[in-house]
Amino acid sequence: MILLNALTDRFMEGGPLFMSLILICLLLAIAFLAGGFMNLNKNKEKTEKMTRLASDVSILGLVIGFLGSIIGMISAFDAIGNIESVSAGIMAAGLKVSFLTTLFGSVTFILPRIGIIVLRSLQKN
Repeated sequence: MILLNALTDRFMEGGPLFMSLILICLLLAIAFLAGGFMNLNKNKEKTEKMTRLASDVSILGLVIGFLGSIIGMISAFDAIGNIESVSAGIMAAGLKVSFLTTLFGSVTFILPRIGIIVLRSLQKN
């Protein structure tokens, strides 16, 4: 329960819009991988299509993560530009928040990649 609350807090800190888009990409990639595994020995073409879709969606999640990070950093620097003195703590907190989308996007890329590697290794040539 504590872990779930911590993950929810980080999710909201990263910005609900970008984090939700990345989560959708993760769920789609997992669904495409599941479809690929279900059709592994039945339909080779469908398995390959599902593998490509999982790959594309995971890359999209990674790119959305980087986009969210860049937009977050621009917003943080705009806010910092309006303040005359900035403490190191405020700067560190702003950078942490901006990197949450990058982290989640990277996880969204890495986890399906592992599934894609396993799926491709199980495919009969």
